[in-house]
Amino acid sequence: MNPTNNMLCGTLFETLWSILSSRVAMTLYFVLLFGSVAAIIISVLYLTTEKKQAKVPEKKETKVDGEEAPEMKEETFTGALEIIDDDDITSRFHTLVQLDRAAQRYVAPKYDKDITLPVICHNFRNYAGSALGLFYSEEDIRKFIAGIGVSHLMVMQGLSGTGKTSMATAFGSYLQNPSTVIPVQPMWKERSDIIGYFNEFTKRFSEGTLLKKLYEARYTDEMYVIVLDEMNIARVEYYFADFLSQMELSPSNRYLEVVSDTWDDDPKLLNRGMLRIPENVWFIGTANNDDSTFAISDKVYDRAMMMNLDRKADIFEPEPTEGDKISFTHFKKLVEEAKEKYSLSEEMNEKVRKIDEFLTSQYHITYGNRIRRQMEEFVPVYIACGGTEIEAIDDMIAKKVLRKLDSLSPVVLRYSIDALENVFETTFGLQNMTLCRESLDRLRRAAM
Repeated sequence: MNPTNNMLCGTLFETLWSILSSRVAMTLYFVLLFGSVAAIIISVLYLTTEKKQAKVPEKKETKVDGEEAPEMKEETFTGALEIIDDDDITSRFHTLVQLDRAAQRYVAPKYDKDITLPVICHNFRNYAGSALGLFYSEEDIRKFIAGIGVSHLMVMQGLSGTGKTSMATAFGSYLQNPSTVIPVQPMWKERSDIIGYFNEFTKRFSEGTLLKKLYEARYTDEMYVIVLDEMNIARVEYYFADFLSQMELSPSNRYLEVVSDTWDDDPKLLNRGMLRIPENVWFIGTANNDDSTFAISDKVYDRAMMMNLDRKADIFEPEPTEGDKISFTHFKKLVEEAKEKYSLSEEMNEKVRKIDEFLTSQYHITYGNRIRRQMEEFVPVYIACGGTEIEAIDDMIAKKVLRKLDSLSPVVLRYSIDALENVFETTFGLQNMTLCRESLDRLRRAAM
């Protein structure tokens, strides 16, 4: 070989060796080695954690509405079905199969078959006050009970500390079947965020608390309350879209797709990967209206019963009261009997029609058949709970109809609000429509 080439190769080799053996190169080797080891450790820990979570769900402590919520054992299912952790379960749905086994041991409790709606309202109010130190007005209790009699979705709005979440959790405690509180997360966008998802690493389904409660409810006649705390911190119509759509169907046709395929050892109540949504479950969402939350869309408002808690109720001396064991079947019977007995009067129907005609002609706004149906169902149940027809109509029009005017231009409202108020005065008498009068005053201030 040419001596010149030999010298050149030697020089290149020495230069390359000096680079590879330099401190910079040694540092780079160390970083790459450390990164590889760290990646392996993290992967092992991740797989171990996922496996543990699939078998032993962790307890959560929830702080809601600026208050400490009652201690909830969301994952133990001691309210109805008591599960025993079995290591021999190979199904991808670990807890749901446990619930299948627990259902074979389940003995239904003795329900109160003679309790009435007025007694439920009376006992719930006194139970909340005496056992929990929570105080609510008779009107708010009636609105709550009548609201769940109409829809399985309720949205509770109001200032922080007025008892939105507390009322929902107190009702579960009163029923002796603790409510399940699910804190909504800002990043939720789809169904899997709320019911769970299939984990490709563990080959298990990460079962969400909601999915477990829905599955458990299929086996019992208990009344279940699921609290979606701060539900509008994410877009409700995104993560809750499947449930909103199902509410338009008859109860027997409400199916939630959990997985898209079927395995031989899947839980018994999954039909081709779908779970029928049980009727004995209510979703109660708490909502705050501030810069950190999303506006609740009409799609949600129109399907849900709304309840406003804008002020704390006066403290009273409650009667010492224990909870009642009420079955879903009995509660449904009470609601149906109320609808048959206390239908909306013809006189009130005519008054409501006049308001609708004015809103349609003046603002091109109408409340539609869905809200009309809710009104016809809410009024009888509210009356059966001990209220009056005019109170129920006042509440429904203020919450469901007048809120639609919020989207109008202030200029339009400024020159028409007096005419609208006059229609209410001549039709109902504003002294009888406290909530509507407050809504009209708010609209007037906003238009100034």
